[in-house]
Amino acid sequence: MMKSILKLLTATFIAVAPMATVAQSNVAHINVQQLISEMPEVIAAQNELSKLEKDYTTQIDNAFKEFQTKAQSYSSDAANQTDITNQARQKELESMQINLQEFRDSAAQELQKKQMDLMTPLLEKARDAITKVGKDQGFNYVIDSSPNGGIILADGKDLLADVKKALGF
Repeated sequence: MMKSILKLLTATFIAVAPMATVAQSNVAHINVQQLISEMPEVIAAQNELSKLEKDYTTQIDNAFKEFQTKAQSYSSDAANQTDITNQARQKELESMQINLQEFRDSAAQELQKKQMDLMTPLLEKARDAITKVGKDQGFNYVIDSSPNGGIILADGKDLLADVKKALGF
């Protein structure tokens, strides 16, 4: 009797094990960071952003050099000038410094905006492709295996209502 129960349990386990394997195969993963970093459009966008950043850096460096040259010139010539001239020069240098800082801030904002404009559609394109491939291959879940990744595709059964019911609310 005990042997037949053991055989029945073993047979049941063997029959159920493949079903568990099938259920588990509805999950896939992808390293989204790696995918994004290897997309040709992303590489082109990053090159464009690098060029823009380099252009801004060159402009800022040139403006700073102009400021330094003018400041040194005014400083070395201050003894030969009137107080009114020195005060006017000081105000000019302060204005140049403010303009330089505003340009830095503006360039950083413009670079950030350009990055968003270029990258957002590419990230959406990657997410859409991941979702499509996941669905086409029959996966209910696709998990981002990048550090701090999450679930990209979640077409499986949502247990929220059932768990609420089990908890009595």
